[in-house]
Amino acid sequence: MKHRVLIVEDEDNLRRVVELQLRSAGYEVDSAATAESALRIADRATVILTDLRLPGMDGLELIDAIRRQNAHAAVIVMTAYGTVETAVEAMKRGAVDFLPKPFSMDHLAAVIKKAAEIHSLRDENRELRAQLGHRYDFANVIGASAPMQEVLATVERVAPTRSTVLLCGESGTGKDLIARAIHHHSPRGQRPFVKINCTAIPENLMESELFGYEKGAFTGAAQTKPGKFEQADTGTVFLDEIGDVPLAVQVKLLRILQEREFERLGSNKVRQIDVRVVAATNVDLRAALEEGRFREDLYYRLNIVPINIPPLRDRKEDIPALARRFAGNTCDFSPDALDKLMAHDWPGNVRELENVIERSMVLSNCNPLKAIDIKLDDFHRTRPIPDGLFLPEGMTLDQYEQAVIREALKRANGNKSQAARLLGLTRNALRYRLSQIGMDS
Repeated sequence: MKHRVLIVEDEDNLRRVVELQLRSAGYEVDSAATAESALRIADRATVILTDLRLPGMDGLELIDAIRRQNAHAAVIVMTAYGTVETAVEAMKRGAVDFLPKPFSMDHLAAVIKKAAEIHSLRDENRELRAQLGHRYDFANVIGASAPMQEVLATVERVAPTRSTVLLCGESGTGKDLIARAIHHHSPRGQRPFVKINCTAIPENLMESELFGYEKGAFTGAAQTKPGKFEQADTGTVFLDEIGDVPLAVQVKLLRILQEREFERLGSNKVRQIDVRVVAATNVDLRAALEEGRFREDLYYRLNIVPINIPPLRDRKEDIPALARRFAGNTCDFSPDALDKLMAHDWPGNVRELENVIERSMVLSNCNPLKAIDIKLDDFHRTRPIPDGLFLPEGMTLDQYEQAVIREALKRANGNKSQAARLLGLTRNALRYRLSQIGMDS
């Protein structure tokens, strides 16, 4: 991109010298002696270099007017009368740099180059945001089926509010996509969106990851670090798999939702926070309530607007459109291929469908894909119970469960997270069962 620089300087000789220098450096250049004449041509400039002391409207007023007229231009202010206060005020109003007179041509060239790069980055950022916004636009979320239309209608109503949302649904149903759509269509859409995968964070690190810590709060805390909630200030926090949050951390989350405040680990300073919380779970939190693994008060704070995302097997009419979306413009599907996709139960939901389409396209050169080309997962199929399999004689179900848990811990060398995975349980579910049999220590 060839950048156009607008020079606003009432001193004729300096204006001409700067103009010649920038033209020789390859820039397109406009110039003006007053702020009023500069505003008539400011809309085509990518970089604006302006004096602060001008006849009529001064440089600071010009910055304000430019922000209203050409908000994306990078503004540099120059003056022989500059002070720290003036520079700070110019920056507050949107200037990207401050150039005190007298200055060398080399210094000028470096400052202009930096400002041009800032303008290019702003352009790229706007383009990426536009692309991201297109992806999360309601029209681009595939869901013509009645269950998904109901979900999207709820999302459209709740997005403009600051209400807490609880997304419920099996793994792979698209809870992440819905959470991002809620954020994108909210007044916070241009602010941070921070996703926190509660399952992926070790229990002993969760508090410091979410709320941050002060230097010296624990061994290895060499410097202060803000947490995920601070990073999301004025934006949205997406708490994925909220059911895996330990009880001790649940208390702090409740405080965030109720009081909009928290404290970093190792600090007594109360910090205010402005975040919207969207949570998601693939487990029944009401069952977790009954088992004592989830706080009742936190559940009701999260469950302000519950949205149930239907599994793919309950909206099979969306499968053809989803399959074509995942295939892009590369491949089409024969009628028998679509019949095969429609007949599958999809225990892994939309994520499994996406993987199957990619695998089928990689392993086949056919276009369109035929039924024989569709490579379905078969490991989800329920295994038949071997004949005669039942509880060992003389053992109750509780005793058998304890024995299986002990064996899982043995195989995992005492690692509870690994044992939970072996048993197909969440970490909290295993912890609850261990507490019930007196093995929680």
